Amino acid sequence: RRTPAPAWLPTAKGEEGDFCLRSSDCAAGLCCARHFWSKICKPVLREGQVCTRHRRKGTHGLEIFQRCQCAEGLACRLQREHGPTDASRLHTCQRH
Repeated sequence: RRTPAPAWLPTAKGEEGDFCLRSSDCAAGLCCARHFWSKICKPVLREGQVCTRHRRKGTHGLEIFQRCQCAEGLACRLQREHGPTDASRLHTCQRH
C-alpha cells in the first residue's frame, strides 16, 4: 500500500502563472522568475524577444519583474539598429 504524497508536494509541474520556488517546479519551456515579491512560472524567451543582459553577476535578483533566459541556442545580445546612431540599448534573443 502506497502512502499519499503530502498536500504541499506538487504532483504536476507548474504552468505559466503558477507560483514556484525554482525552475524545476515549472513545466517544460518555463522558468521560475520574480513577479513583484513572489515567483511564478514564466515562458523561456524565444528568438527576437527582449531579454535582460546583466553587467554584474548577482544583479538578476534585484529585478521586480524578472525575465527568463533565452531558449537553448539563443544568446541575449544588443539589438542591431539600422539608423546612423546606435542609441538603442535594447537586447534581444538572437541565434549564436
